[in-house]
Amino acid sequence: MTRGPVRLEVSVGYAVPRKGLPAAVSFRKWVAAALDGRIREADLALRLVGAREGRALNRHYRGRDYATNVLSFPAELPPGLPPGLRLPLLGDLVLCAPVIAREAKEQGKPLAAHYAHLTVHGALHLLGWDHQDPREAEAMEQLERQILAGLGLPDPYR
Repeated sequence: MTRGPVRLEVSVGYAVPRKGLPAAVSFRKWVAAALDGRIREADLALRLVGAREGRALNRHYRGRDYATNVLSFPAELPPGLPPGLRLPLLGDLVLCAPVIAREAKEQGKPLAAHYAHLTVHGALHLLGWDHQDPREAEAMEQLERQILAGLGLPDPYR
């Protein structure tokens, strides 16, 4: 049985050397698991960046002058479309490779498991999930745990 949306296009771009990073097929699998049963078709772009680009993006879009592990940019539909029309474009995810590597090491997690978690986390943000208040955070974390368990991965919050 195939997991994920009926049609899923994930464009993976590497702005950093690929050595030691998950392959594009892994990112597609993790996105598919996050979207499974939640959306029928989706297009999204995922980009792996270095600390300089991650910091610049976080500063420009969030006003925070540091590189962060994952940034999610939900797609905005252009004005003038008929009401109710939904395009499959979900948005973009940016993963900062050096931050993720540092966090995985500090937290004693396998690097691939940390990438899987942050990819799922970012994809859920594209679907509108958030963690601004404690109730939202707990609901989102529980969903992440379920998705990752379905992938055979441990609870990322332990």
